[in-house]
Amino acid sequence: MTVRSAFRWLLGSALVLAGLSHLFWARDTFRAQVPDWLPLGVDFVIVASGVVEITLGIALILLVRQRVVVGWVVAAFFVAVFPGNINQLVTHTDAFGLDSDLSRWLRLPFQPLLVAWALWSTEAWRRRDELPSLPDVVGAVLRRP
Repeated sequence: MTVRSAFRWLLGSALVLAGLSHLFWARDTFRAQVPDWLPLGVDFVIVASGVVEITLGIALILLVRQRVVVGWVVAAFFVAVFPGNINQLVTHTDAFGLDSDLSRWLRLPFQPLLVAWALWSTEAWRRRDELPSLPDVVGAVLRRP
């Protein structure tokens, strides 16, 4: 197993664990991440994001042939949940051991690192030119029976 693959497995395992925590033991803690302006129920967002994290974690580990696409999807997920980190900062909400604005500020740079980790460990950035274009994907979907 290469170092890159080991880091992909590690990230996948971390996502599965985080997803399980959304569902079973840290649901109340994750409330700090859900912005008030989001037009969805807080519990729905927490459960749905947990299910997505578990799915993405498993995909990182098992879908080796599709790892480039999975890497982009995981990176996009990390970007999509970033407003939750900002919400925790601007609402001064204590959660995950982040009990000061300084600690909440210091957490923010870790999200881009997660994006980079997803792209690096799956070779998604290096192999980005191998991805089909959006028109090709839409055309393929529309041609299906």
